[in-house]
Amino acid sequence: MSLPRSPHTLVLGVLGGIASGKSEVARLLAGPQGRVLDADRLAHEVLEEPELRAWIAARFGPAAVAGERVDRAVLAARVFSEPAARRELEARVHPRVRSRICSGVEEARAAGVPRVVLDVPLLLENDAEHGLARACDALVFVDADAKVRDQRAVARRGWASGELARREALQLPLAHKRDRADFVIRNDLGLDELRAAVGRVLAQIEAR
Repeated sequence: MSLPRSPHTLVLGVLGGIASGKSEVARLLAGPQGRVLDADRLAHEVLEEPELRAWIAARFGPAAVAGERVDRAVLAARVFSEPAARRELEARVHPRVRSRICSGVEEARAAGVPRVVLDVPLLLENDAEHGLARACDALVFVDADAKVRDQRAVARRGWASGELARREALQLPLAHKRDRADFVIRNDLGLDELRAAVGRVLAQIEAR
């Protein structure tokens, strides 16, 4: 599955480490008239589909489904400690999320949305399957110090210190993602500085 580029709608991909602030940068890049396609949010929606929820309960046990909702903390603890289980889950979730992202891009183009920003954690890792990175007009890497990101993950996500590094070890090295990016934005200097950096990058992208 691959998306062609459009001369009218800019498609931007956001890269970076966990807790680097990719979602905030994506929101700023999109601006009030743009649209963000958040793969994590779409994955949460997909996990609540009755068919997939039933499979999760059967595969991971009743503790993984609390009432009518998937207990994502329980599920994450299982799949991030069992590579085979993670691959099974991703094989069921990723195609559904990919389909929603592609539909979202096409809908945005049809509506004349000026910018669509893909906030997709595995944008590069799975590009051979979905072609989303290749469809982007520009890739933006969000850079933040590893210690800062670990502190954010502990404070905002309730993770144990070191969990961030363990999960990132399953992804492409950050140096590779940074090298693939067309632009780099730092996000550990404060919100005003972040807004200014995003503005500069947008100006460069739109001037190309």
